[in-house]
Amino acid sequence: MSGLSLAVSRPMQGAFGAMSLEVSLEIPGSTLLALTGPSGSGKTTLLRIIAGLEEATGSIRFGEESWLEGSRALPPQRRQVGFVFQEYALFENMTVEGNLLYVRNDRELMERLLAMTRLGAFRDRYPATLSGGQKQRVALARAMMHRPKLLLMDEPLSALDPSMRAFLREKIVEVHREFGMTTILVSHDVQEVAQMADRVIRLEQGKIVSDGEAEFWDDRKISGELLTFREEEEGIFLKLRTPEGIAEIEAKQL
Repeated sequence: MSGLSLAVSRPMQGAFGAMSLEVSLEIPGSTLLALTGPSGSGKTTLLRIIAGLEEATGSIRFGEESWLEGSRALPPQRRQVGFVFQEYALFENMTVEGNLLYVRNDRELMERLLAMTRLGAFRDRYPATLSGGQKQRVALARAMMHRPKLLLMDEPLSALDPSMRAFLREKIVEVHREFGMTTILVSHDVQEVAQMADRVIRLEQGKIVSDGEAEFWDDRKISGELLTFREEEEGIFLKLRTPEGIAEIEAKQL
């Protein structure tokens, strides 16, 4: 499967003022990559650059296709990208069904995605009549209607209740694998990252500060292979296989 290769740069305003986003990445095809880091570190901007929605200099290649070379960019509509925005970006004058079929006239796929997101009963509703969580599910289904080669998700489950989040985490991974997509997920949710991602990258001030299979932080920085996690009232506890042996830590927000 096609992979994503990029080396991009652009000035931007971060959480602490002016900074430069400088990111080089090689993402093999079919990888589910999680992007973590504090607010204002450049995560959403990087997704928008990859999608062609913001300008940058450098290079972006997906498989044999060149999406950015220097400052010459392929238009967003010519990149086979699905994007789940934080602000949903639904067509307000179309029903849920209309929003999906506008992307691709594939009723079989639409029915499957409506079932996956548990939106079948809402197919004839307009976005203005939906809750934030329902809109977020429509946005997710619509992005997958593209059958994209690359799926970009910016906090796609943040407005959902815990049971729906858990259900959709499994379904997103299932569709990611079936479609053979390359997927980039922006998330601050440690459980989401632990369950879904093959690889975790942390951005700070526009730069990659860590890159690994599973990496979580307590007062020290500990990295290793994720073995198990459990959620209790006191917090989320992770068991990792580290170079020093098996470690169990309490996870904090990524």
